[in-house]
Amino acid sequence: MNLNGKNIILGITGSISAYKSPLLVRELVKSGANVNVVMTSSAKQFVTAEALSNLSKNHVVSEMFDHSLQDDGAWHIHLAHRADLMIIAPCSAATLGKLANGICDNSLTVLAMALPKSCPLLIAPAMDTTMYENPATENNINKLRDYGYKIIPPESGELSSGIVGTGRLPEISLLFEEVVSSLNMNREEKTSVNSEDTLDDAVKKHRESEERIKFDTELEFQILKNEHLIRSKFEGKNVLITAGPTIEKIDDVRYISNHSTGKMGYAIARACRDMGANVSLVSGPTSIEVPDNISVVNVKSAGEMYEETIQLKDGQDIIIMTAAVSDYTPEKVFDGKIKKGSDKLNIELVKTKDILKAVGESRRDGQYIIGFALESKNEIEYGRKKLADKRCDMIVVNSANKVDSGFGGDKNKITILKKGGQSTSYPVMSKLECAYKILENID
Repeated sequence: MNLNGKNIILGITGSISAYKSPLLVRELVKSGANVNVVMTSSAKQFVTAEALSNLSKNHVVSEMFDHSLQDDGAWHIHLAHRADLMIIAPCSAATLGKLANGICDNSLTVLAMALPKSCPLLIAPAMDTTMYENPATENNINKLRDYGYKIIPPESGELSSGIVGTGRLPEISLLFEEVVSSLNMNREEKTSVNSEDTLDDAVKKHRESEERIKFDTELEFQILKNEHLIRSKFEGKNVLITAGPTIEKIDDVRYISNHSTGKMGYAIARACRDMGANVSLVSGPTSIEVPDNISVVNVKSAGEMYEETIQLKDGQDIIIMTAAVSDYTPEKVFDGKIKKGSDKLNIELVKTKDILKAVGESRRDGQYIIGFALESKNEIEYGRKKLADKRCDMIVVNSANKVDSGFGGDKNKITILKKGGQSTSYPVMSKLECAYKILENID
């Protein structure tokens, strides 16, 4: 994403995860953005203003009455009105409370208060689990969402205190994507309202946005409240996950594959790991970095994925098959590179082995098996058929031709079908949120 010409304010507060903030500055600057950093006094305990200034090429504001800024008068007003977006990452519990209640007693909160309504404000809370679960924090987050600010939920994992739970600052790549997404959405909303939208359209969009915010709030705190229940299912369990595409070689330079990126499978692997499971991941070719403390076997073809999965399956308590396995492979692989010749080239394809069916047919007692069904039409009908034919306990259905569903993106829209006949559909969520919903549904 090219952010040339975009003025972005990065707010940093006194959370230990502030040490990651320079990485976000670097990514934003690399994409062409002009980044102004404002930090609280507490933040300076974890990251230096000098490092942030060197990376951003701008003066870092840490004092509300910084003498170097007073020549320009109301510096916070000028800086706020030039901004295209402000993100506070990490945001401590103290700063959440100040923002929610209009207390602007430091350089960061006064700048946030001065932002025009048209400027997006993104807030990424980061703190220990018990602080994040505190009713006061929940109330402050709800207030800030009601104000129209975007809350980026923290991730689960091991925290600096040694506790495993929710409260970690999301990865820098996710924060960067949230910035890009908010800038794009803000631009689209302005264009839409200024050109084609009627007042009724604008009201409808606002109501839809409010519904989405309410769902996000309920989901986030439902995950927190149910975390101990999910953990009890996964603590010490062995989980096998397949992820990504497979590639079927035609010759030395060409192959057959699909658009899977592996993001859904890797999100499930992370969620299982964070819930205390021993995770084995059989992955087709992806560009995703393997999360820590996950055992990974890299494969290329459907045949290789079959062999590795069959070898590992018996020792597993839960098997989750998210990989987009090629249904066909060339019967003959050509040596070297096929040279251009006649107008037509016929390549005979043969079926690959059905990994999910093989796992279902040879399952041992007590194993729980989940498959995925990506369909372009009659999704639920085909999903139920797959659930029965492959002897699964659950099928996760998504669509190949709908926005924010299926391959490639960071979001998904899933329907969970279970062996007992239950069917639950969810709105568009991040793939990590989808992962937790899948884990919650395991009996």
